[in-house]
Amino acid sequence: MADQSLLSQLPGVDRVLESKTLDPLRLSLGIEHLTACVRSGLDRVRQDLLNGKASSDDLLAEVLREVEKNALTLLNPSLKRVINATGVVLHTNMGRAPLPQAAIDQISQTGTGYSNLELDLETGGRGSRIELANDLICRLTGAEAAAVVNNNAAAVLLSLNTLAQGKEALVSRGQLVEIGGSFRIPDIMERSGARMVEVGTTNRTHPRDFEEAVTEQTGLILSVHPSNYEVVGFTADVNLKTMVEIGHARGIPVLHDLGAGCLVDTRTMGLGYEPLVSDSIEAGADVVTFSGDKILGGPQSGIIVGKTEAIERIRKNPMMRALRCDKLIYAALEATLKLFLSPDTLADAHPVMRMLTESQKSVRARAESLLVEIGEVDGEVEAVESDGQVGSGAFPIERVPSAAVRVKPARMSVDELGRRLRANDPPVIGYTREDALHLDARTIDPADVGIVALAVRRVFGRET
Repeated sequence: MADQSLLSQLPGVDRVLESKTLDPLRLSLGIEHLTACVRSGLDRVRQDLLNGKASSDDLLAEVLREVEKNALTLLNPSLKRVINATGVVLHTNMGRAPLPQAAIDQISQTGTGYSNLELDLETGGRGSRIELANDLICRLTGAEAAAVVNNNAAAVLLSLNTLAQGKEALVSRGQLVEIGGSFRIPDIMERSGARMVEVGTTNRTHPRDFEEAVTEQTGLILSVHPSNYEVVGFTADVNLKTMVEIGHARGIPVLHDLGAGCLVDTRTMGLGYEPLVSDSIEAGADVVTFSGDKILGGPQSGIIVGKTEAIERIRKNPMMRALRCDKLIYAALEATLKLFLSPDTLADAHPVMRMLTESQKSVRARAESLLVEIGEVDGEVEAVESDGQVGSGAFPIERVPSAAVRVKPARMSVDELGRRLRANDPPVIGYTREDALHLDARTIDPADVGIVALAVRRVFGRET
């Protein structure tokens, strides 16, 4: 029940604003925004009083704490660095690929001043951002031409709209995929203006199914690489080269949506085979789309490569302007792509490649170091073997041998342990398995081992 005497003692807005406690905030917030924080703080304390939850008789101090909390929420960045201790290298919820240092340096250099984004330095006239990474992408993929948009969904949408708007687009039923965020191929096809024609069955599609589905209205054959699932058992599918032969014999272009889009052979990393972008180009696909922030390890972007005629049509589509990337994306993408010019040093400079190729022995050693730095806690703590994942829909059934520190608290729930670690600065994100929290060392940067250990010690009341 509310204490009416306390309610009457609530300070007014002006009195709160006059407090010297707020002096540091006046430098960062204008009076309008600071006043809003004060009003919000007063409302919160008033509500606590009405609910009988006030924690102090010093109401001014109570309000000032709420004001500071509101102001810091406003001033602190919403997007912040977190430590990924899940073992999932390309974790969609945590921004997928951590950028190489070369990309970060290039972003800093490009973003702190003006740039030649659309300036031809030779003539002094207007240039085109579309050409910025064209030669480099073509060199690495074997394509004739390239374009870059803001993500792979945009790349697929733009390609379909350009090549098949108002026409039929043939696609195998077994490739009507859905990926994270409810992105579904049928929905994208509908938005593009293409009329989807399903071919074959869910588990078996044959060349004759495509041949029999072609009509005068057919504008495109779409092949979607099912990177986030695998159908096994009684199956049959049409390979890309055969699709190209069927399409080109009838004057129909072929679009291959690769999704992850590898530039290097993943079998060298101990993983299974994932189609290379160059494989799709060699097979004769007119257009190939893939992500810049998955296996490639760059910024969020959608890369479109293929034959000059098709890419030129895509570049001229009015939607291209709505989907184009800014200077910082181009800066990061180009710097990341250049790392692939030197395969021998790629893993040293590329965080994703380094995490995927690191030996389990090395990861185990890092887990052991983390265990030692954590020390004793009120509960169980040990280093264990674990299974990491590539993530972001790539290699869905593959597991990457890894090692983790397993923490099972004695006097708090595992959920509470996870919550407290997420409240750390920076937040530490692990995963729960068999009633214990696991901190997988594969995705913990060596430089962050001490930070993770300190975060765990703090949860258990130990600062040192």
